[in-house]
Amino acid sequence: MRPMPVLRTRVSLRALPSSLALVLALAASSPHRDLAAQGSDSAAPDWETTEIARGVHQFRWGGHNALLISTPAGMVVVDPLAPAAGPVVADEIRRLAPGLPLHTIIYSHSDHDHAAGAPALVEAMDQGFASVEIVANERAVPHIVALGDPELPPPTLTFSERLTIRPGGRAIELHYLGPSHTDNLVVPFVPDVGVAFAVDFVFNDRVGWRDLPGWDFDGLFRAIPGLLEIPFRTMAFGHGAPGNRATIQRQLTYYDDLATAVRAAVATGWTEDEAAERIRLPSYGHFADYDAWLPLNVRAVHRWLTAPE
Repeated sequence: MRPMPVLRTRVSLRALPSSLALVLALAASSPHRDLAAQGSDSAAPDWETTEIARGVHQFRWGGHNALLISTPAGMVVVDPLAPAAGPVVADEIRRLAPGLPLHTIIYSHSDHDHAAGAPALVEAMDQGFASVEIVANERAVPHIVALGDPELPPPTLTFSERLTIRPGGRAIELHYLGPSHTDNLVVPFVPDVGVAFAVDFVFNDRVGWRDLPGWDFDGLFRAIPGLLEIPFRTMAFGHGAPGNRATIQRQLTYYDDLATAVRAAVATGWTEDEAAERIRLPSYGHFADYDAWLPLNVRAVHRWLTAPE
């Protein structure tokens, strides 16, 4: 049986007042929706662009988010999302940074639902690929090459653990915190405004995705605390609304409590089915998808704790 990870010793509550600043910033922003496109194409998701800090915008396409970072040299887009989003993102770039090009695309990780669409975005910007850098963690390359998908071209610049790019002098740090949801997740951080972007391995008050398929739990219990070593104030997510440092603390304590409860169940001799049926964590009953996905989270952790070494 695997040893029980201890998470709370690495939790920081620094910069909690940023929650008020975030609320004020969101209240002052003006979301932009393509209502005409929705009316003519019922399959197109709704979308909105919201400023979450100076020169940093969250672009929501249905249930997926991208991050748009304005720099003096042009726009940096973290996650091009879907090909259909390309023309909309291009229009937003022109609105937010008139006269400036698309400078860089960053893949948060290699999953198609977040990284596809780079060619559509570049084409909608009337630019050639030679003018746009695509950045990803080096571990993403084998996955992308294996897919052979023209909507998901390989990166032109890769890194191992950490990289800082400075388009037009604005620093954007890229952090690799180890395997979790995938083996190649990148956490971008814009230090001048304290905004970070974490995709798919943490959420804003939501339990984990279904039965956490393919997750590396040993890595997860290092990666989430590792977020708090980045001095962010505002955390944007690949899905859902932005949060702050307290949001990440709640994710840490959720996974800590989940693993503690499942470990106790395993020690008692409960099967996976019994644990999924009996374990409840009422302190997190307000988390999104609690009723549907908590039992699946329990199953995933039970399998991890009982897996052969």
